[in-house]
Amino acid sequence: MLFALYGFIWGAFIPYLARRFAKFMPATLAYALFDVCHFRFVWKKTSHQKFALLLRRLRWRSFLYALLTAALFFWVSFNPTFSHWYLIFIAASLLLAEIDYRILILPDIVTVPLLLMAFLASCLSPAFLLPFEVAIGAAVGYVLPTLASLFFVWKHKDVFGGGDIKYLSVIGAWLGLENLLHVILFACIIFAIYAVIFRKRVGAFGPALVAASLVVLLF
Repeated sequence: MLFALYGFIWGAFIPYLARRFAKFMPATLAYALFDVCHFRFVWKKTSHQKFALLLRRLRWRSFLYALLTAALFFWVSFNPTFSHWYLIFIAASLLLAEIDYRILILPDIVTVPLLLMAFLASCLSPAFLLPFEVAIGAAVGYVLPTLASLFFVWKHKDVFGGGDIKYLSVIGAWLGLENLLHVILFACIIFAIYAVIFRKRVGAFGPALVAASLVVLLF
């Protein structure tokens, strides 16, 4: 239950953190950490009104993220086949989904440390993938969409954004090569359904990748 509580708290802050990222991206790692953690409260009447309005806008989104993250953390923490390192992957992936939904960017200051964490987990956790499996998954996750984009770049130059490719490398590192292929397939299906329902030809692919990776990880 303690991990579920941690997940609830983290999920509640995801919309706020994504909103802060949207204000200053792109940015260096040092400035990003400073700006995300630096709370600016000026208690004037107008500032208080704006803050109250922001809370109302984020309230339900924060609550839904909190419930989702708590449920995922609870699932992983009580499943003996999962390493607790996957809690990091879940927490960062949900944040990336919200950021990409808002500004169509999967920032390197989240994806790159997440990739390095996979190699660290492989060295420290016996329940995690082996280091060579992490390396192969990361390499294929980067190379495969890069090669695939060559067939579409003549018509759609942004068919795979740089952030999408790096996050696919992260997925390969955390889930392994076989699961990476499943994630790509499921993500394409999820995005196609989204495109048909909302009648959009372009949009953020990151949330579809996150949803597919969580489905593959848990089921």
